[in-house]
Amino acid sequence: MSENRPPLHGLKVVELARILAGPWIGQTLADLGAEVIKVEAPGGDDTRGWGPPFLERPDGHGGTETVAAYFHAANRGKTSVVCDFARPDDLAQVKALVAQADVVIENFKVGGLVKFGLDYDSVAAVNPRVVYASVTGFGQDGPRAAQAGYDFMIQGLCGIMDLTGEPDGEPQKVGVAWIDILTGLYGIIGIQAALAERARSGRGQRVDLSLLDTGVAVLANQAMNHLAGGRMPRRMGNAHPNIVPYQVFPAADGHLIIACGNDRQFAALCRVLGLDGIAADPAYASNADRVRHREALCPLIAGRTGVRARSELIAALDAAGVPAGPINTVGEALDDPQIAARGLVIRPEGLPGLRTPLVFSRSPLALDRAGPLLGGGAMRFAADDEDVGSPTA
Repeated sequence: MSENRPPLHGLKVVELARILAGPWIGQTLADLGAEVIKVEAPGGDDTRGWGPPFLERPDGHGGTETVAAYFHAANRGKTSVVCDFARPDDLAQVKALVAQADVVIENFKVGGLVKFGLDYDSVAAVNPRVVYASVTGFGQDGPRAAQAGYDFMIQGLCGIMDLTGEPDGEPQKVGVAWIDILTGLYGIIGIQAALAERARSGRGQRVDLSLLDTGVAVLANQAMNHLAGGRMPRRMGNAHPNIVPYQVFPAADGHLIIACGNDRQFAALCRVLGLDGIAADPAYASNADRVRHREALCPLIAGRTGVRARSELIAALDAAGVPAGPINTVGEALDDPQIAARGLVIRPEGLPGLRTPLVFSRSPLALDRAGPLLGGGAMRFAADDEDVGSPTA
């Protein structure tokens, strides 16, 4: 019954991608039920060696395969096939795969697949329904198109590092490959939009994804602050440029986050902290007033939070309807009872992982397979049983 199938069951995907952004697209599509064949060079995706830590498991031939945990973070649910593009037979098999695919994902340099006949124009000539997602540092055109781009470098270029860190400290990158992940997520949006359009037109198209485009696009309110106000955003540590109080505050035994998004929450915060009269003071009555007078207000709040135990204060604020919480380690976040209740941590084939954070009312995710053994799959798709995104009458 289709009721029990994942949402993208029947979708055929070829992944000609490595490292993170492209594989993140493939893993998410696999979680959603697509059949994803990952084409790897004889040495495998570079991230197979990006450790420690490493994970070991049987290789199916009486030995073990040792692969970095990093690889398993972005390759769950796929089948791996090995292809040396310099070998005509291998290349012919990959061409046969992409000729059958609904989706192709690649992150080669601009023009890098032309000589192999695997570029978009070549693939679309034999498979006009293909949705072909290209992930590059700078996109398919523009003065930087030929340059290689890596997440860390793009974090510097897009402006996010200049906004991250303490005001008097050096710029800081985000603690994960933030732009790679976000580009992968935009890639999934683009692919599914193109599949929806294909259902109307019967024709595929290319989705052109740029790390730099993504990094600039998600600057959100910070970019709008500059575009609308003409002022250059600056590093503010844990403070917010548009909301006060919305930052880290001290407790007697650590730190906590207080995030007041409206005047009611601010008034409740003042009651919990015993700051009588502050909420009604004209200097702090509205958020705009509080932003203008943050240098005076935040020390008043810190003076009251700093003498109370963190857990007691968080509980009091929660009871009063004020958003507040601790600053967890990664381990504490993974062990949170809410994360356990939502089933985010999974163990397909005995290996740990984190599922795609989507829950459907009817459709399950496909979470039973770990990252693939190198070259452990066949260079063919399963038999057709469903046509995803077929044109409507």
